[in-house]
Amino acid sequence: MDIRLSDQRNGTQIEPRSVHGILWLQTHFESDHWESISNGLVIIPTKDSEMLSNDAQKAGLNINFINSLTQIDKI
Repeated sequence: MDIRLSDQRNGTQIEPRSVHGILWLQTHFESDHWESISNGLVIIPTKDSEMLSNDAQKAGLNINFINSLTQIDKI
């Protein structure tokens, strides 16, 4: 896996998981954001993450998209 995208309440978190993922993301974001991206600290709008995921897959990267998970109380 090169990039993990996971749904959060306020958007989608980007987590690079390989050198290829980091390098690819660097071509899509300004250098001011690279450190935050490499540390998995960036959340983007879900609509944008879908486009980002499609572009990355077309470039040959492996993307893991995790839909939001909700834990229910045990009865």
